[in-house]
Amino acid sequence: MPSHTTPLLANDSSSTHSSTASSNSSIARNRKRNVQRYVAFTSAIVSCLCAGSITTYSLYGHLFQERLHYTQLQVNYVIIAAELALYLPVSVLGYLCDRVGPAPLSFLSAILFSLGYGLAAFTYRSGAKDIMGHTIARGWPLWVMITAFVVVGLGTTCMYLSAVTTCAKNFGKGRYRGIALASPIAAFGLSGMWQAQVGSRILYEKRPGSKGDVDVFKYFVFLAATLLVVGLVGSVFLQVVDEDELIDEAVEELERSGLLEDSAFFRRSGRSYGTLGELSDDELEETRRQQDIKSREEEEARKKTWLLNEETSRFLKDKTMWFLAAGFFFVSGPGEAFLTNLGTIIGTLYPPTETPTTSAATHVSIVAITSTIARIAFGTLTDVFAPATTGHPNQSLSNSLSSLPPRDTHKPFSISRVAFLILTALLLSLGQVILASGLIQNHGERFWIVSTLIGTGYGAIFSLTPLIITVIWGVENFGTNWGIVAMVPAFGASVWGIVYSTVYQWGAKMNEGVEGMEEDVLCHGKRCYEGSFWAMAVSVWIGCALWWWAWKGRGGWSRRGIAV
Repeated sequence: MPSHTTPLLANDSSSTHSSTASSNSSIARNRKRNVQRYVAFTSAIVSCLCAGSITTYSLYGHLFQERLHYTQLQVNYVIIAAELALYLPVSVLGYLCDRVGPAPLSFLSAILFSLGYGLAAFTYRSGAKDIMGHTIARGWPLWVMITAFVVVGLGTTCMYLSAVTTCAKNFGKGRYRGIALASPIAAFGLSGMWQAQVGSRILYEKRPGSKGDVDVFKYFVFLAATLLVVGLVGSVFLQVVDEDELIDEAVEELERSGLLEDSAFFRRSGRSYGTLGELSDDELEETRRQQDIKSREEEEARKKTWLLNEETSRFLKDKTMWFLAAGFFFVSGPGEAFLTNLGTIIGTLYPPTETPTTSAATHVSIVAITSTIARIAFGTLTDVFAPATTGHPNQSLSNSLSSLPPRDTHKPFSISRVAFLILTALLLSLGQVILASGLIQNHGERFWIVSTLIGTGYGAIFSLTPLIITVIWGVENFGTNWGIVAMVPAFGASVWGIVYSTVYQWGAKMNEGVEGMEEDVLCHGKRCYEGSFWAMAVSVWIGCALWWWAWKGRGGWSRRGIAV
C-alpha cells in the first residue's frame, strides 16, 4: 500500500506546484498589462496636453489683420479651413484608428504638425510688418496660409484621436470610465492655456521698455518642433491592451442576443464562435502548428474587421444617433466661433483710440482653464451620480450592440449624463446672451464672465458627448463612432464663423469715417457682434431640445430602457 501512497502524494504536490506557478504567471501578466495601460494613459495625456495648439488661434489671429492685412473674413477663412480639416476627416481617421491602432496615427500627426506649422511660420514671415511698424510686402498668397492650417488641422485630429481612443479602449469598461475619458480631453483644452502663455510671456516681440505681441514666427517654429517630438513619442507608447478580449466579448454578446444566426461571418467560418483556429496538439508536426497559428491570426483579424463594420452599420441605423449628432452641431458651432474670434471680439469692446484693459492671451487661458476644470469635474460627477448599467442579453435587430436594455444598479440617487450635457450647454448659451446683451461693451474687465461660461459649457460638451457614445454604443468601435459625430462641428464652426464675419464686416462699414479705423477692416461697438450671438444662443437651445428628444422622446434611450 505505501508504494501507492507516494505517487499520489507526489502527484498532489506536482499539481499544487503547477497551480501556484500558473497563478504567479497570471499575476505577473496582469501586472504587465496594467503597466502598459498606465504608460499608454500617460502618453495620451502628454499628447493631448500639446495637441490643442489650434485653440490658441485668437492669440495671433488679429495679427493676421494688422500685419498681413487680411480682412476679418480672410482671417476666418484660415481657421475655418483648419476646422474643416480637423473635423471632416475624423470619421475616416477614427475608422483607421480602430483597425490599425492609435500608434500609426500619432506618427502621422508628428509629420503633419511639423510641416503645417513650418509652412505657416515662413508664410507669416514673408509678409508681416517689423516691430517698428514699417510695412513689408504682403508676401505669400492667402491660400498658402490656408494650406498650412489645413495640414495643422489634420495633425490635430490624428494626435487627439489616437490619444482619446487609447484611453477609451483601455479604460472604457471600468468603473471610472468618465474620468479616464475626461482626462485626455481635459488635457487637450489645457494645452491652449500653457501654449498661449509661452507665446505671450516668452516668445514675444521685444519693444523698447515693454513686451509686444507674440512673435508669430518663433511661436510657430516652437509648436512645429514640440509637436514633432510628442507625436513620435506617442507612436511608441500609445497601445491598446487586450483588444482581442474586447472583440471577443462583443462577439459573444452579439451571439447571445441572437443577432448572429444569419451572420455572414459565421456562414464563412462554418463553425460557431469559440472553436476558431484551435492550436494543434504537441504531437503534430511543427509546420502544421505554424499553419494553425497563422490561420488563427487571420481568423481573429477577420473577426475584428467584421465586428467593427457590423457595429458601424448598427450605429448609423440608430435614429437617436442622428439626434445626438444634430444637437452637437447646433451647440458646438457657436462655441467654436467664439473661441476662434475671441481676439477680434475683445477689439470691438473699445474705441480704436483706447487701449483694451484685457487681452486675447488672458481669455484664451481662461477658456482653457475653465474647459479643463469642466471636463474633469463632469467626468467625475458622471462616475458618481450617473446610473451604472450592465448589458442585457435581449435585444432587437434594429438596435445597436450596446443599446441592449440594461439593468440599473439602483443607486439611491442618480442624474443622467444627458441631463449634465443639457445643463452645460445652457451655461454656454448664458455666456452668449450676456455678450449679446451689451453688458460687456466698454467694460472689458467683465469679459471673464463670458469666457468662463462659454469655456465651461464648451469643455463639458466635448467630454460628455463621447462618454455618452461609449455608454450607449460601446468602446470597440469608439474611434469610428465618435469620429462620425465629431464631424459636425466643422459645419457648425463654418456656418457661425461666416455669420460672425459677415456681421463684423457690416459693422466695420458702418464705422466709416470714425477716427482710427483702418480701411473698413476693423470694427467697434455692439453692432459688430450683437446679432451673431443672439442667433448663436438660439442655436444652442435648439441643440438642447434635440438631445432631450433623443433621451426622452419616442424611441429615445429612456424609453428603450437605456440607463444613460
